Amino acid sequence: MMAPSTQCGMRQTAAPAFGPASSTPSVGSALSMNSRQRWLYRSLVMIALLTMNLTGGVCTVGDEPRHMPLEESRIREAIEAALPLLEKSSRGSANQRKCFTCHSQALPVMALSEARLRNFEIDTNNYERQIKHTIAHLRKGKKNYADGKGQGGGVDTAGYALWTLEVGQYPADHIVDAVTHFLLASAGDSDHWQCSSNRPPSESSDFTTTYLAIRALKYYSNDKQQIAANERYKSTLKWLLSAKPETTEDKVFHLRSLSYLDAPLKLIKRFTADLINAQRIDGGWSQISGMESDPYATATVLVGLARTSQTARQQPAYANGISYLLKHQTEQGSWHVKSRSKPFQKYFETGFPHEEDQFISSTATAWATIALLLSLPPKESNLLLEIKSQK
Repeated sequence: MMAPSTQCGMRQTAAPAFGPASSTPSVGSALSMNSRQRWLYRSLVMIALLTMNLTGGVCTVGDEPRHMPLEESRIREAIEAALPLLEKSSRGSANQRKCFTCHSQALPVMALSEARLRNFEIDTNNYERQIKHTIAHLRKGKKNYADGKGQGGGVDTAGYALWTLEVGQYPADHIVDAVTHFLLASAGDSDHWQCSSNRPPSESSDFTTTYLAIRALKYYSNDKQQIAANERYKSTLKWLLSAKPETTEDKVFHLRSLSYLDAPLKLIKRFTADLINAQRIDGGWSQISGMESDPYATATVLVGLARTSQTARQQPAYANGISYLLKHQTEQGSWHVKSRSKPFQKYFETGFPHEEDQFISSTATAWATIALLLSLPPKESNLLLEIKSQK
């Protein structure tokens, strides 16, 4: 299982502070050890630090990178250029719209959460504001969720909203319970969840909609919903095993859904190979056959492969995909993708570049940022960072 923003976790029953939790002991607890324990602890820490320095150096909060490989340095620069734009996009959307949006709340929050886990600086106040903005939107629709009607955007909106709350470590409550009730009821007699929108590439696939519902139920469904949820997982897995994904969006979330539902590893590897084989000579992936490679498709593939543990960052397909993203980042720090969806709501500015293309471009930028974050080599643990910061 992965961290809260990756694979399925457990429903939160307590109310932790917003943001990723840490299972490591605090600095205070380390300092409360007896002298022998402190001596052993410090020895182990020094050995760990020496080992990391000998194997290529470390990059800690407040330190300049030492002996950092060129590619890693470029990746970090790309991430640091993108994060302020995602902050601006989410802040601008919250300023102008009371409703939750996948492109300005969900995806930026996922990227910012992943960045914080890797010790990149983010605006904590804005991060928490996005979580509150999301739950406020769901609160307004609570009655409709309890009645099985949901809000505009249907399962996609509900699923992305709960994914946003998940990475923000928001605890389950009566509002969340109403949303999971809607997700269980919304599929009806179908063996999967069907997309109610036609806004390609991000809101047009039954596979994406199904993944969003599964993920939300895996993390947030309550004890009374477990029997119904488990029955739903069985029928959905059966559908996934017989389904034929066509677009890259289909294939990515088909693979991620199979992994979530513990499908046979042999089949997961087969579908992984199909996805990797679709990589273009330029290192990227296209949204559909006949289109050129683009950052959105490429980033979602890379994140899907990483999250399902079906590739390593050193493998050629992944490394070439990362190189593609680095080559196609704009001077502003974004990744530009042309919109191919027909707008159905009034255009508004969030401060993100690319005007009418900004919504899909901010989504692509968030996915690309996550892909780059996942490509970074492991660094010091949070505990080691805390100890060094005390010196």
